[in-house]
Amino acid sequence: MTNDNTLDRLEKRLEALESRLAYQEHWLDTLDQAVAGQERRLTQLERLSELLQLRIREQHQLLQTQSGGPGEEDYRLEDEIPPHY
Repeated sequence: MTNDNTLDRLEKRLEALESRLAYQEHWLDTLDQAVAGQERRLTQLERLSELLQLRIREQHQLLQTQSGGPGEEDYRLEDEIPPHY
């Protein structure tokens, strides 16, 4: 009788552990997919930022050329005052 009781307890503990493991594996897969998606999105946003910066430089250079102002060598994005100042 004691062996049956011990065996039942061990089986229940094993089932509980298996259930917890399956749950953790599920969430690990879910988190992995989320991180991969965020990595793809971050790469897209970085590329978009690079393209926008290039476009701004090109537009600024065009404006400087048309207005006869200082050339590209005199212009740096870091020198611009942010719009909230």
